[in-house]
Amino acid sequence: MPVLSMFYGIIIRMYYRDDKKHRTPHIHAEYSGHEAVISIMDGSVLSGELPANKLRLVDAWIEIHRDELLANWSLAVAGEEVFRIEPLH
Repeated sequence: MPVLSMFYGIIIRMYYRDDKKHRTPHIHAEYSGHEAVISIMDGSVLSGELPANKLRLVDAWIEIHRDELLANWSLAVAGEEVFRIEPLH
């Protein structure tokens, strides 16, 4: 599963062809043993959990990079290589 970005100890990934279980465009965010699947469209947590302060950072990052994330989603579900996205600074 490719890493799209890393910031503040959070790793953001997107699986290839991962549109079966959650059907909606989403990312996987990992932080210190926690993992959450988060909707790209509205930032809702589809499964798992992250500490609240880290989830807020991921929400802000999604808001800033939604168009890039959706472009990556289209590539990933087609099994094509995704591109890296700038982290939060």
